[in-house]
Amino acid sequence: MIVTGRIGLRIALIVLAAVILQVSFFSYLQILGVTPNIVGVAVVSLALLGGGVVGAVCGFAAGFLLDSLLLQTLGVSSLVLLSIGYLAGRYREGVEITNWLIPPLLAGGFTLLGAAGFAAVQLMLGVDAAVSVTLVREIVVQGLLAVLLAMAIYPLLRRILAPALIDYAPSRRLLVPGPRRSRTRRKIASNRSRSGAAIRHGSGPVGRRRRSQVRRRPVRGGAPAVIPAAHMAHWRHRR
Repeated sequence: MIVTGRIGLRIALIVLAAVILQVSFFSYLQILGVTPNIVGVAVVSLALLGGGVVGAVCGFAAGFLLDSLLLQTLGVSSLVLLSIGYLAGRYREGVEITNWLIPPLLAGGFTLLGAAGFAAVQLMLGVDAAVSVTLVREIVVQGLLAVLLAMAIYPLLRRILAPALIDYAPSRRLLVPGPRRSRTRRKIASNRSRSGAAIRHGSGPVGRRRRSQVRRRPVRGGAPAVIPAAHMAHWRHRR
């Protein structure tokens, strides 16, 4: 990814929008008893599009905003999102993505890794949290939800950041309205038919040139034959 001023502004707005959506909407949403993590999906998607540095910077910024808005332990989310963003970006730099299913699966896997890392950091900091099968189930469900979210978020972010991508190839097809395109095709077809008829009947420049290169001579006991003008001298000499 080629990061310019405009692309950097777009990335910053994407990170800010993801954090606002997480705090204002997704934090109140419960699916199978688990809160979807759209910030982790957005960070992994940006890392898969931009590389390790972009993923690390976006992960740190998003985590810092999350911790500040949710009044959590400052730096925990930054550390986790920075790690998964950098790892996802490094994976993208070393492996080419050839299937549309790979980004959602990677987003789910790294989101699952980030949820497990967040729980581990909280336990190390002494936060009261019960470690049980329920916690493992929540982490797994969060990873599955991240796969579903990435199927919509990754193509959207790729479209927004398309001018900065190295492998982006814009379509070169002529984009004209339907009636105008059909009129253009009919005009081209009529011009081709007219040129072909002119060549056959000798009215065009090619037909006149061909007509000037041939002569007609009578053939004994039959219709006149057409021979090239270059062979007229040889025929007269033999005669």
